[in-house]
Amino acid sequence: MKKIFRLVFFIFLAGFVNSCQEKVDLIVHNASVYTLDDITGKATAFVVDEGRFIAVGGDELVSNYNAKKVLDLQKLPVYPGFIDSHCHFIKLGLSLQQVDLKGTRSFEEVLNRVKDYSKNKELRAIIGRGWDQNDWKNKSLPNKFILDSLFPDIPVALRRIDGHALLVNQKALDMAGINNNTKLKGGTIIKNNGRLTGVLVDSPISMVTSILPKPSMEDKIKALKDAEKIAFENGLTTVSVAGVDKEDIYLIDSLQKAGELQIRVYAMISNNKENMDHFLTNGPIKTNKLNVSSFKIYADGALGSRGAALKAPYSDLRSHSGEFITSKDSLGKLAYMLATTPFQMNTHAIGDDANRTILEAYNKALIFSIDPRWRIEHAQIIDTSDISLFNRKIIPSVQPTHATSDMYWAEERIGADRLEGAYAYKKLLDVSGRIALGTDFPVEEVSPLLTFFAAVARQDENLFPEGGYLHENKLSRIEALSGMTKWGAYANFEEDQKGSIEVGKVADFVILDRDILFVKESNILKTRIVATLLNGNIVYSNRIN
Repeated sequence: MKKIFRLVFFIFLAGFVNSCQEKVDLIVHNASVYTLDDITGKATAFVVDEGRFIAVGGDELVSNYNAKKVLDLQKLPVYPGFIDSHCHFIKLGLSLQQVDLKGTRSFEEVLNRVKDYSKNKELRAIIGRGWDQNDWKNKSLPNKFILDSLFPDIPVALRRIDGHALLVNQKALDMAGINNNTKLKGGTIIKNNGRLTGVLVDSPISMVTSILPKPSMEDKIKALKDAEKIAFENGLTTVSVAGVDKEDIYLIDSLQKAGELQIRVYAMISNNKENMDHFLTNGPIKTNKLNVSSFKIYADGALGSRGAALKAPYSDLRSHSGEFITSKDSLGKLAYMLATTPFQMNTHAIGDDANRTILEAYNKALIFSIDPRWRIEHAQIIDTSDISLFNRKIIPSVQPTHATSDMYWAEERIGADRLEGAYAYKKLLDVSGRIALGTDFPVEEVSPLLTFFAAVARQDENLFPEGGYLHENKLSRIEALSGMTKWGAYANFEEDQKGSIEVGKVADFVILDRDILFVKESNILKTRIVATLLNGNIVYSNRIN
């Protein structure tokens, strides 16, 4: 009888204790949690309810809560959800619907892929992206003449990997109204012996894109969902999208509100009159998933297509110094105007002349601003004497894989002297206090782990070069991780919402199969994403459910 009484008592006691415990959605424990907060930095467990962290600490949390789901991670490492601070989200998805030219080793291979893509298809146009002449044995820019013979009746438009050069056929030129007499500021129509080659750099590109078939609404929705899937597979929970038009911003907002798109988006508004008029009149947009509070401005083009604006001519093209897409005078006026608004100014600047111009414009416009967090996107080639113009008001937003992609030809392009201030991430961090890291995808691969590796090792996937490229500008592992998490959030004015695993913040986190802060450097790229969670819900997993 006593045994029965004890059993009933213990059952009652267990039920009573359980009923007294706070009910929550998720407990994660027995983990190696990198919180990236400013106090502890490490934990072994945390609790999630209604999409937010409500407790962070040790494994004693397991007995304090009654959770719908409990994850025992068996010491696996957990990090805040990764943030890509500079990417082209919808362009990634749309690129999956076009000719993929990435990794081509010759112009002949480009042509073969275009021919294969067009076989047995009724097309109004052929659109592709991803060629890079710097990867070819013959590093000269391609020309249109074979395309003219292959496709005389439909426009062909093939973007370079950086997006700043476009190869088109004669049909596209004719439809766009481009001929030998066409002149346009902010870019170049490349000729050879007075003949159009079909290569357009920067501003003239828009003349062609304006006559190409526009993606349908269905195409865009598919592109966004496809891009989201890839992002989640790579541990990304927030994407900072560089250059988005008004209609695409509202499409993203509508899909998020309908539950059809989950990823968080920081959208930089494309700088055109329609967009500026609308958002300067209506103000920023801020929801739990969408942040629209900045304008993306182009100072210059890209180094790979020689569109970056340099103080002195290119080392491999002495007649050319690049060109400003937006004039120096206009950049200064834009800075002064935006300094009076609630919007950030985020400016694409690659060349040393573009960076100097923007730094001067920012510093003049922001003299009375307390915490503007204006950004320079790429901050790629900077005169060493200009690095000191960065400060706590100006955030460098950089892409470490650009350094390891460009390293094979960068010195030939700009010379050894200018390399001293190139891809100078450590120097930029020292003067700015924070640095935001991204990929620029689809220009580079969608991989924060590759970003991390390139930042800390300064090597490519082949572990080249030994010791690292311009190794004095390596970031430490904690600096690189911060650049992919809490500093990315800070650059978006979202540090109170995300970027670290702390009570009150959204429960976005990623689980890896090894600890990238301590694993042997050469093994970082062997790391795999175990799971990505958004609001405490699994959005990607190859192991847990």
